[in-house]
Amino acid sequence: MSFEGVLPVWKPVDFTSHDVVAKVRGILGVKRIGHTGTLDPKVTGVLPLCIGRATRVVEYIQDLPKQYEATLTVGYATDTEDATGQVIAEAERVEITAEQAERVIRSFVGVISQVPPMYSAVKVDGKRLYELARLGKEVERKARNVEIYGINLLSMDLDRRHPEIRFRVDCSKGTYIRTLCADIGQALGYPAVMSDLVRTATGSMTKENCLTLEDIGRLVKEGQLQSKLIDTAAAIPHVPALSVTDKEAADALQGKKIRPAAPPAEVPDDRLFRLFAPDGTFLGIFRFEPDAAVLRPEKVFSEAR
Repeated sequence: MSFEGVLPVWKPVDFTSHDVVAKVRGILGVKRIGHTGTLDPKVTGVLPLCIGRATRVVEYIQDLPKQYEATLTVGYATDTEDATGQVIAEAERVEITAEQAERVIRSFVGVISQVPPMYSAVKVDGKRLYELARLGKEVERKARNVEIYGINLLSMDLDRRHPEIRFRVDCSKGTYIRTLCADIGQALGYPAVMSDLVRTATGSMTKENCLTLEDIGRLVKEGQLQSKLIDTAAAIPHVPALSVTDKEAADALQGKKIRPAAPPAEVPDDRLFRLFAPDGTFLGIFRFEPDAAVLRPEKVFSEAR
């Protein structure tokens, strides 16, 4: 049986994102699978997999906001900014109040600047930072702007030698929660690490939508897995929808630029659209060029499944 769509998987601990892809490939007997955002091995949570032609929308799912639940441990720092690394700094004593912690954490809501950690997949001069870090090298990294949409404190245990603060954060793509924890610690005046992390949502996909690897194996045997997949077009609701005529749909499926009879109004430059035929068939992702008033194909869903 062939499969197509987006499969939200609950990534287990000690699996890399690539491990999950390999495991699901084996279960489904499908080669064309891609994940939508790397999670470190110790991190669990929502990992959407794109199957079949849905691999064409990986980049758009990666653009979706993410939600995490993280534990910040204050009092020591590591070279990886999480609990798996080597300790590089430690405070003799930590004294923070709940009011202080809440004030500092909430100050990070909004657009913030982050320097990617050395142990990350960011490339510098063609090399992954983590490859350089493993060689004992540290290079200058450019700061990046990311956005923290909101932070909710879940619990605080401030009486420990290394106080723990658990919080839920909604953020833009590209946000490093490890770095956020380290930066919060610095703002509190102490070294800090991220000691636990769970990705609780990618866009509207939450734990309730996710299947475990065991669930996937069982549903394949029962012939029920396809019904659990999210339709490709429905998985990227942040890309606005646009319907075209039958003639325009035929041209779109041939990869032609089309001049819609009813062009979208007041569109920013180079706006992407999910294009649909009159019968609701998903045609692909098209970019509207306002100056020429045409839709240019980016991803065309033309071939049969």
